[in-house]
Parts: sequence; structure tokens; C-alpha cells
Amino acid sequence: MEEIELTYLAKELPPDIKNSPHKEILDIYMPNASGHSTLRIRKAGEKYEITKKEPIRGNDSSHQLESTISLTAEEFRELSRLEGLRVKKKRYYYQENGTNYEVDIFQDGLSGLVLVDVEFDSLEKKGNFMPPEWCLAEVTQEKFIAGGMLCGKIKYADIEPQLRKFGYKKINE
Repeated sequence: MEEIELTYLAKELPPDIKNSPHKEILDIYMPNASGHSTLRIRKAGEKYEITKKEPIRGNDSSHQLESTISLTAEEFRELSRLEGLRVKKKRYYYQENGTNYEVDIFQDGLSGLVLVDVEFDSLEKKGNFMPPEWCLAEVTQEKFIAGGMLCGKIKYADIEPQLRKFGYKKINE
């Protein structure tokens, strides 16, 4: 399946976000390497899956080929014993003016980081999209912000210099 999306740093939490549905997510990226891992196992609420994401053209993160397989809780438990880089977040499913947003509020060491994903069903819709005021900067092509790279960061300070370039300020939940 092709995925067409844009990723933004949040300027602030969207209005009334806490009333939106959400899930707690645990991502484990493999292999446990210093580069950008493309294989991920995920627990999102009571849903389990393994996903591989790869750019369709070069390094264009906004247009990727995504292959996902559902897992049972037992399969996830077994696979989660493997070494991998972990990241926890709360994902809010927020809607505003007919647009659906996935707002990821990172937990533990990355607390203070909030990313916003917007998925599109066509390149034309992506090209015409105007982000809301609560989005700070588009970071889709920034490698340091990709899940496979973030999972290796132990604390917010590990990414703070890159975030500062965008004028990002830590957001408290």
C-alpha cells in the first residue's frame, strides 16, 4: 500500500485534543542499529502488527511503500523479546475542518516532543494542503524525526539541537 503523508512539528496542542480518541503506542524498531530502521513491530491499544516502510523514490519520506501484517498478542510478545529500539507515545486521532490528524505526544525520555501526521489519498490533495495554526514546521523529509531514528534517542536533549533549528519549544502534555 502506498502512503502519502506530511509530518509537522506542533507549535502547541490542538484545541480540545484531550477529548479526541487516542491509543498508547509502543514501537520497537529492528534491527537495533544506528541507521534508520525500516522494520517495526507495534502495539497500539489492543492491536498488534509488524510493518516495513520504504520510500518509493529515493529518500522521499512523503511517499512510501508500506507493508503491514497483523499479529496476535502472543506473536507480538515473542517478537518484542528481540533486541530493538523502543519508543512510546500517545496517538490522538484529531479532526479539524474535515481533515484527520494523528497527533503523537511522545512519552518517557522524549516527553515534550509532539509530531503531527496528515495522510492524503492523492498527491494533488497533499499539494493543496494548508496546515493549521497549531503546526509549526513541516519536517517530513527530516531524517532525525523519522520513527526509526527517534527510537534510538534516550532523551529529549538528544534531538533538541535539531528541533531548535525550527524554533520548536518543548510542549508539556
